[in-house]
Amino acid sequence: MTMMKSARIHEFGDASVIRYDDVPYPRPDFGEVLIRVAANSFNPTEAALRAGLLEAFLPVDLPYTLGWDVAGTVTEVGAGAEGFAVGDRVIGRLDGGGAAAEYVRAPASMLTAAPKSIPLTHAAALPVAGLTAWQAVFEHGKVATGQRVLVNGAGGGVGGFVTQLARYAGAEVIATAGPRSTEAVLQQGADHVIDYTARPVSTALDSPVDVLLNLVPVSSQDAVALVPLVRQGGRIVSITTLIEPPLDAGVSAMHMVARNDIADLRVLVELVDAGTVSVDISSSRPLSGLADVHNLSQAGRTRGKVLIIP
Repeated sequence: MTMMKSARIHEFGDASVIRYDDVPYPRPDFGEVLIRVAANSFNPTEAALRAGLLEAFLPVDLPYTLGWDVAGTVTEVGAGAEGFAVGDRVIGRLDGGGAAAEYVRAPASMLTAAPKSIPLTHAAALPVAGLTAWQAVFEHGKVATGQRVLVNGAGGGVGGFVTQLARYAGAEVIATAGPRSTEAVLQQGADHVIDYTARPVSTALDSPVDVLLNLVPVSSQDAVALVPLVRQGGRIVSITTLIEPPLDAGVSAMHMVARNDIADLRVLVELVDAGTVSVDISSSRPLSGLADVHNLSQAGRTRGKVLIIP
């Protein structure tokens, strides 16, 4: 039986529980294709899953192969799988994981053609972070031309896409970022950057914004301090901490979880190929270095998107 390498957890815990196992080469089921993985990209939420913090609403069976983002080449098409042929370059979000491996099987319905204008490995950065950003900006934030938007946490993988999409929507973009990320955030279209390491975000604005897109975990005290930064009638969308404004603040707020929407992903691919959206890759690591990436992320030492190359 042909074997391949995969990064799996057999128990929950710190990054040391990640094991690099030899597992049987997968075969596609009905409606699936087999993908030779060019890259998958790391998402900080995967560290929370590995630690067992998501069991209540995202239970997984152990052993579990990590990796939600995939970019690769179709090597086999299963019965009932439509729209793809051997040799096609594809990307997708795999809600069941499995992309941190040399090969992965995936439902054809959850894949789309990879962007043609960037390396296939770089395209792995797009699905999870891109979908989260698209839905935060357009579906929930309803960002429109002429609005002022505050992106809290623009230096992360999602933040880069949020900044670009808010700019694409025609908004004035104010972004928070540390010194390591400032230049990249400006290149992605931010009009102003607030160095959150130099002063509190809550004291840095001269007038309120229409929309606050919060991409970083904040304490309850800091969450309360963010609310006055939004004008009455404005919106707060958070992908991390639930921010609850007082009733008299006149601000609507929601916590969002991005859904896997292939139509949205296709639009993002079109924007990448049009040169409207760029993909910021900060580094690449081999599959055998995935545990190191988890540790670096939890120490706050990653920026942009990190690729994992099998």
